[in-house]
Amino acid sequence: MTLTTCTHPKTASATDRTAVGVRATARILAAARSGTTALPVLDGDGPFELRRLRSLGTQARVCIVGAMSAPLGGDRLRFEVTVQQGAALHITSAAATLALRGPTSAPATYDVHLTVGDHARLHWLPKPLICAAGSDLRQTWTIDLAPSARLVLREEQILGRTGEPPGHVTTRLTVRRGGRTLLDQQAAYGPGEPGWDGPAVLAGNRATGQLLVVDPAFEENAPEVRLLGGARQDSQAVLTPLAGPATLVTAVAPDSRLLRRLLNTAQHTYRQPFTGLTFNDAVPPA
Repeated sequence: MTLTTCTHPKTASATDRTAVGVRATARILAAARSGTTALPVLDGDGPFELRRLRSLGTQARVCIVGAMSAPLGGDRLRFEVTVQQGAALHITSAAATLALRGPTSAPATYDVHLTVGDHARLHWLPKPLICAAGSDLRQTWTIDLAPSARLVLREEQILGRTGEPPGHVTTRLTVRRGGRTLLDQQAAYGPGEPGWDGPAVLAGNRATGQLLVVDPAFEENAPEVRLLGGARQDSQAVLTPLAGPATLVTAVAPDSRLLRRLLNTAQHTYRQPFTGLTFNDAVPPA
């Protein structure tokens, strides 16, 4: 889940961010056309600037670049992505997202809606979300997959910048496949959440993330439960098969570098990666 925070020539003046925050919706539509993937809809809005990148085979690639600081308290942000039948799409971001305290005490919301059609493939691999001190963010993921759709989704959350306390964040991830619920989970971290920093949750760590992979090939050959991590006992991950052709990796680590290392290790444990697609989330030349 991530849009980026950076300075851009079209950064809005103070009058563009009202006292109640920014309202913005970005949309991407990917469609299979003549053996490749076209992007008939690529609409940025508010803090979302969408950059079309060079395609990789049949796979279209899009990078999210921040046009203003967001999310701030009071912002209402939404991202809608539809990958039609037979299309392949990879989405990344140019930099980490930085959630900050806003001009109001209201929380920021960021809702991501992903729809992937039959025999379509989506990689959602943005940079991490950093929840700065005083921030309050509520993010939701609503994902609808056709029975033959494939998905790789990574999310990383860093609780506080170096030397500062964490912000507050709640997340809910709902995934439906063929109209049936595959995964529905909710998590909350930061001030006011009981036990979030205790041994049953983050155990003092400040970085957490997930890697969700949905692939019909897992119906025949699903990965087994596996613990991942090195000698550091405070940096661990577990790969768990779900009740469907999917796996979920959950990781905790002291910092973003170790968290990404764990998730990269997890990505390479799959025996059958997506045909014609890679997990590489580096931004290629436009």
